[in-house]
Amino acid sequence: MTLTPPTGAGAGAGVSAAAAEVRDVVREARAGERAIRIVGGGTWLDAGRPVRADARLELKALAGIVEYVPGDLTLTALAGTTLAELERATAAEGQWLPLDPFGSPVGTLGATVATASSGPLSLGLGVVRDVVLGVEVVTGRGEVVRAGGRVVKNVAGFDLARLMIGAWGTLGAITEVTVRLRARPDVDRTVAIAIREGAAGVEGLLQAVRTAPIAPAALQLVSREMARHIGAEANGSAVMLIRLCGNEEAVGSQRGVVAGLGDAIDVGQDVWRALRAVEPADAAVVRASAEAGRLGEIWHAATGAGGVLAHAWVGTGTVRLMESAQQAARLAELIGRMPRVNVIGERLPGELWSRIAPSMVDDRLSRGVREAFDPDRILNPGILGEANR
Repeated sequence: MTLTPPTGAGAGAGVSAAAAEVRDVVREARAGERAIRIVGGGTWLDAGRPVRADARLELKALAGIVEYVPGDLTLTALAGTTLAELERATAAEGQWLPLDPFGSPVGTLGATVATASSGPLSLGLGVVRDVVLGVEVVTGRGEVVRAGGRVVKNVAGFDLARLMIGAWGTLGAITEVTVRLRARPDVDRTVAIAIREGAAGVEGLLQAVRTAPIAPAALQLVSREMARHIGAEANGSAVMLIRLCGNEEAVGSQRGVVAGLGDAIDVGQDVWRALRAVEPADAAVVRASAEAGRLGEIWHAATGAGGVLAHAWVGTGTVRLMESAQQAARLAELIGRMPRVNVIGERLPGELWSRIAPSMVDDRLSRGVREAFDPDRILNPGILGEANR
């Protein structure tokens, strides 16, 4: 069953038309004791734990830019607006929203915020919580809540916006988002450095980069197999991708520093688009995370045997691993080689969730927050684990 908000619902004082439409649908579902699966673009519905729902709340039609003030570098859009549409609109003003989450560019802004999805640019340009200024949501109680504002200076009140970021729709259905933009750099250049085989090769390059006088916008380790898939090969080895953004003088100076770190070659910007879309449609995907200083150790454990598609955020200690659904059990083997890591599941067959990535939200605080916003557990029940019952 699909629940689609009707067009033209009465909003009421202080409530947008989009929120009013969703509010009425949620209230009806709550009254009928029906659980809802919130759907944006529908491109990532196999992400997160299996959802136990009776109906789908489709938000894709709630799309469009509500307000864009280039001079303030702020933009407000309905949740169903695609990232591709935002890119087109902001590019015309020499600006961008540099979240670059993995997956399709037809993914929606609401889903990006709800899942806290950001990509390689999060190193230098910030994660979702750094760019979201405000949100409008409809809670599981059928109440419309606005958090934050449409101006950069708005810092008053409790920061409910951050509470909604990464909640995967379990606290409310996001209907509108205000974000902070950035000016596009004059120069955007990417360099690939070949990584010598073995743990020592990885550790040596990581140490050199950490102490180098550079400020990369993105810095990623990419396995040999991944490098082949995205067109970033350097001597047939794993590589480190370094993205430099800024004016000509700054980027040129940093490129000279990078040249001294190892066997460096310039690669096209298409590698980042390819990295976003590299995972197969039926892929199993997990992230293993530990202290940033242990990244070399974790990386070697994940890729030392070869054959795996993997990339990692330098500076955060997080490695992202993917396999086909048929080979998903291999991810459990790889995780088993990494002592003392936190495992975050993105996409897994149902039977592997408890084995690879047990729920980490079945605690008193998480249950209390859920009780406040969705006491009947009608929004995306199960997507974050058993606390969503």
